Amino acid sequence: MVTILRKASLPNPADVATRFAPTAAKALTISLREPRPTGFPLLFTKHWQLIEPAVAYLHEHSIQRAHTPDTLRTYAEILYDWFETLEQNDIAWNSADAVDLVAYRNRMMTQPSSHTGRPYCTTTINHRVRGVLRFYAWAVRTHWLSESSLVDKAGDFGVARRHRSTRTRYAPDGARNLFVLRQHEPLPRPLISEQARELLATLSPPYDLMARWQLYTGLRVSELLRLSVTDIGEQPPPAAAHHTIEILRKGRKPGYVIAPASLIDETNGYRSGLRRAWLRRARRNGRTIDSSPLFINARGAPAGKNAYQRTVSSAGQACGFKATTHLLRATFACMLLARLEHLANEGANVNPLVVVKMLLGHEHVETTDRYLRAIAVDACVLKGVLDTLLSGAQEP
Repeated sequence: MVTILRKASLPNPADVATRFAPTAAKALTISLREPRPTGFPLLFTKHWQLIEPAVAYLHEHSIQRAHTPDTLRTYAEILYDWFETLEQNDIAWNSADAVDLVAYRNRMMTQPSSHTGRPYCTTTINHRVRGVLRFYAWAVRTHWLSESSLVDKAGDFGVARRHRSTRTRYAPDGARNLFVLRQHEPLPRPLISEQARELLATLSPPYDLMARWQLYTGLRVSELLRLSVTDIGEQPPPAAAHHTIEILRKGRKPGYVIAPASLIDETNGYRSGLRRAWLRRARRNGRTIDSSPLFINARGAPAGKNAYQRTVSSAGQACGFKATTHLLRATFACMLLARLEHLANEGANVNPLVVVKMLLGHEHVETTDRYLRAIAVDACVLKGVLDTLLSGAQEP
């Protein structure tokens, strides 16, 4: 069975046995050119042999490409599942071929996840298959393998294409071949105003304010959790309708969002009220706290991604509709696009897609185009149209 171990920090010489203290002290003096961070995943076979190509692949993405811990965890989970499958079937990783990858994909189509007990969705299956293909393309490129039957097969297997999307023009060839299931492009379904207000009223602090930030600025969850008190500023902002907040985007790219003054005022009230009280209580209880994150929970610890996502989902269920953290971002994008499209139709010199692309931090405008095609019809307008149709149908 394949095992993942997380790299631990080096021990303090005072915390180990006396005979090991000199070795521990010497280890602390060694300077590494590219040290792996604490928590870095290391994959081992059932015989406790390090799976070197998998670790090298993760090392490149974590250290050299500076991907986020969430991205690294996702890549590690994909490689773990693939190497576990190979080990169970006694297949060497460097001899795996198209038949093995198709069998791996079909197993996910017919068997539920051993982790959740639920069937795999098409998106998850394709995501894992593409992850395996990327790994083998990397292995050939970096000379871990001289060749692989899983690399450059897009031209040989053209029977299962992805949905026709404007994004496919820059999608990698390895993502459009026999191994990938047909997948229709999902369009976001934004919340209407009444749903958004009901959801915000149901959420408890600090998650109600976090959701408001996503609705008003379109931040990703990772970007939201990276906000610090210094990003907002220690002093009250000057009188202005909107304020520009510098943030760190996905992939550690610099960016900014525009926050309305009402959101800044509400955030300052949270900082001087609940946040300050939670930090004081944590200190009285002797907890070690990090006071830099803007959003913390009632224990004084930084607000967690999973807890926030679960809370939003539960609040949506309590309100009678589906709600996710990404849906909050999609709602911002769709409503802003609808407003900008209206202004453009009235003659304003504005490109709605470019503006929303910049505020959402998208790399490609084709990604933003999905939101343009998913703009929600105003509930009042829809109700008026339906009333007109129904009244017309009832006429003799």
